[in-house]
Amino acid sequence: MIRSIVFDMGNVLIHWRPEFFLEREGIPEEDRLPLLREVFGSVEWAQLDRGAIPPEEGIASMCRRLPPRLHGLARELTLGWWKRCLLPVEGMADLIRELKGLGYGIYLLSNAKIDLPLYFDRIPGSECFDGRIVSADWKLLKPQPEIYETLLREFRLKPEECFFIDDLSVNVEGARRAGLDGAVFFGDIPRLRRELIAASVPCAPGEASL
Repeated sequence: MIRSIVFDMGNVLIHWRPEFFLEREGIPEEDRLPLLREVFGSVEWAQLDRGAIPPEEGIASMCRRLPPRLHGLARELTLGWWKRCLLPVEGMADLIRELKGLGYGIYLLSNAKIDLPLYFDRIPGSECFDGRIVSADWKLLKPQPEIYETLLREFRLKPEECFFIDDLSVNVEGARRAGLDGAVFFGDIPRLRRELIAASVPCAPGEASL
């Protein structure tokens, strides 16, 4: 029996589209590709998610590959992208609140930097979470087996009683190897509701997808 629902954050609770962030901020098109590559797509970004390097070290390393005019923007994007670009996934907060009302434990398991506590309360539905595991705090990344084990250990959860939702199949497969059930989220709330119902989680079915 499923008793706890575990959510990823990016592209599950909030949209994670760096190219849209840059367009929305009015960044000239010729500057978007280097920022996408050297900031959001960089090794340093992954290292920051893993908590392997301090933020200032990561930013300095990124900036060495960027022209000076982009240094300030690279820093701002790394430390504060969420201040202007935190966009909730439509319908997810309603689902989370419904699941909480049905008595399910609600947890977060996210590859994210140490600054997540600064903005997590701004995510609709965040008040429902019973606990969260953030990769940078544990120096682990999904789909490492240890990060799922940490979730289970810290919150005294049984793997067979957990359902994990992530936008990346590799992370859901990692959860399944750790004994959790799960589903890949493709941005389709009605489909996710059907997958939860198939796992005997009695949420409302929602509107059928077109």
